[in-house]
Amino acid sequence: MNLRAKMTEGPSRRTTGSVLVALITLVGGNAVHRTLAQPTRPNAPSAEHTTQSRIAVDRGSAWLVRQQAPDGSFGSLSHYGPHVGITGLAALSLMCDGNMPGRGPYGGAVDHALSFVLSHSSESGLLAAETSHGPMYGHGFATLFLAEVYGMSHRPEVRETLRKAIRLIVNTQNHEGGWRYQPVRDDADLSVTVCQVMALRAARNSGIYIDKQVINNAIEYVKTSQNPDGGFRYMLNSGGSAFARSAAGVATLQYAGIYSGEELQRGLEYLGRFRPPKEQTVGHYFYGHYYAAQAMFLAGDDHWTEWWPAIRDELLDRQDTDGSWRGQAGQEYGTAMALIVLNMPNRLLPIFQK
Repeated sequence: MNLRAKMTEGPSRRTTGSVLVALITLVGGNAVHRTLAQPTRPNAPSAEHTTQSRIAVDRGSAWLVRQQAPDGSFGSLSHYGPHVGITGLAALSLMCDGNMPGRGPYGGAVDHALSFVLSHSSESGLLAAETSHGPMYGHGFATLFLAEVYGMSHRPEVRETLRKAIRLIVNTQNHEGGWRYQPVRDDADLSVTVCQVMALRAARNSGIYIDKQVINNAIEYVKTSQNPDGGFRYMLNSGGSAFARSAAGVATLQYAGIYSGEELQRGLEYLGRFRPPKEQTVGHYFYGHYYAAQAMFLAGDDHWTEWWPAIRDELLDRQDTDGSWRGQAGQEYGTAMALIVLNMPNRLLPIFQK
């Protein structure tokens, strides 16, 4: 269903029946609260997952969980320090592999991460730790995490924190239709905008009402950001095309409910030029491939079947001997991003659904 149409629906709360059925199936029988001895995954086609990719995910997840701080945060190995965005991404990477709050071998880590994010919500709705710089990046990722975990956690404060976080996003959209580093309406850039659109989509999936005009304005901003070559520029008045922001641009259109059309097709064709291993030196590597994998996954067909094994094998080659990946914002960030990409064939998170 087109998201713009879905945005017109009333603010009815999502029924959690399908989620509970999925969780019961995941853990077996009616023992929803039971901790699993081993990760339980769907039977993904062998062409998507390999023995090597399973091993890489297990090693990466184990490494990541060992880095979690006593307060539930991730990010201490980055220059940011404890960070709601990195914490949200780390928790999402574990959820992609079947871990939910209190359920699964790393369910405790997910629940602990949730505690950290919830404890860093302000009255305005902003999710940010003291170390956050340009907090709307972290706010977007943390809000996405709350929206995905909502319905899978028994904590009553999740809904109110999520509602306030979404209200902040809606209220800080600028006149162009996008968002920028700070929670104000001054200007906008594409990379921050995609974080907010994903959070809005996930929140709408969870039953939070979103005014359709907010999404329409974001769509117009993204479309205006596209260059003639199919790629996207950083801001409306500056910048040529580049891989990472173009991946973000295509993913933004898809999460806004656009799955076909000239803009999307040209964007996918532009991204196709960067299919691994042809381009090893792209800027913002993990950020770009995080969105590119989602764009190809949602595009489906040959886009996914050709892109997936290429990025899967490249990520396996880039994994360090300790199980981690080194990203621009630190090992925890790089590892979380790599795990989210490698776990996409599991198809467990609602955000990865059309």
